[in-house]
Amino acid sequence: MLIKIGIDLGTANTTVYLPNKGIVLTEPTVVAVDDLTKKILAVGQEAKEMIGKTPGDIKIYRPLKEGVIADYKSTLAILKYFLDKTKAIKIFKPLLVVSVPAGISSTERKAVIDAALEAGAKEVYPIREPLLASLGADLPINSPTGQMIVNIGGGTTEIAVISLGGIVSWESIRIAGDKFDESIREYLRRKFNLAVGDRTAEMIKIQVGAALINKNHNLEMNVNGINILTGLPVTVKITSAHIVEALQRDLREIILGIKKVLANTPPELVADIMEKGIVLSGGGALLRNLDQLIYEQTGVATFVADDPLYCVARGTGKIIEKLDIYRRILISHK
Repeated sequence: MLIKIGIDLGTANTTVYLPNKGIVLTEPTVVAVDDLTKKILAVGQEAKEMIGKTPGDIKIYRPLKEGVIADYKSTLAILKYFLDKTKAIKIFKPLLVVSVPAGISSTERKAVIDAALEAGAKEVYPIREPLLASLGADLPINSPTGQMIVNIGGGTTEIAVISLGGIVSWESIRIAGDKFDESIREYLRRKFNLAVGDRTAEMIKIQVGAALINKNHNLEMNVNGINILTGLPVTVKITSAHIVEALQRDLREIILGIKKVLANTPPELVADIMEKGIVLSGGGALLRNLDQLIYEQTGVATFVADDPLYCVARGTGKIIEKLDIYRRILISHK
C-alpha cells in the first residue's frame, strides 16, 4: 500500500495534506533546542510560543532560511514531527511531495530529499512552489496559455509564468513575509525609537498592514514595546499609513521582479496574462491592497487566490491525488 503525503515546507509554516482528508496540520516551522545538551525541546506551535521568552540556554531555530534548509538537524526534526503527527508512517513508508523554491540549487534540493528520506519517506519529489501554488489556485497549468503566479511566502517571493505544465520564466526574490516583519521593526525603531519583537511585528502586519493607504479605512492599533532611548516600556499608536511607508522598499522590489518576469516572457504568453491577470498566493497575498498596488504599477489586473495561505499545500494535494495526470511534473522534478 502506497501512502502519499503532501508537505508545504515553508520558511514560516509547514502544512501537511493527506489524500481524501485535505489539510490536516499546519504549524510554525520552528524548533526549540537545549543549547547545552543539543536536545530538541519543542517543535511547531509549542516552540513558537517560546520565542522571546527563553533563558539563555534554550535557543529557538527556524531551520529554513529563504525557503531552503539552513539547519539540517532541525529540519529533520520538523519533518519527523509532522510525519509522526499524521500517524501515516506506522507501517508503510510514504511517498512525499515537498514544496521547494523555484531557484533551489542541486545541493539544496538534495538536502531536502536526504532529510525527508531520513525522516521516514520511501520516495521524495521536491516540486517547485510556483507550480504547486498555481495548482492550488486552480489555474489550468497544463493548458497552452500563459498563467502568472506570484507566491509570497515567509522567506521568498516566487514569481513565475507557467504554460503546458512547465515554468517558462521565473524570478525568486528573497523578500517576503519575514522581511516585511523585519522592515516593520526597523521602521518603528527609526521613527518612534520603539523596539518590538518578531511576534509583535508580525501581529502589526496582520492587524493594520497595507500596501496602499485607503483613505476611508486607515486602521490603527496600540503597540507596546521598549523605548530604546530610555529603556522603559511605552505604548505607541501605529496606523496602516505607517506600515505602507515601512514596506515601500520591499514592495518595490517585488514589483520590479514581476516586471522583469513579464519582460522575459514570450509576447504570446504576455497577451494571455493581460487577458487573465496575475494571481497572488501565499500568506503575503493577504497584505491589504497589494493586488491594487500591483495593478497600478504594472497595468495588469491582479487577483488574490481563494484562501491564498494554503495554495501550495493544496497544490501538493492535487499532485498526490492525481499522480497519473501530473506524472510529467513528477518525472521532471525527479
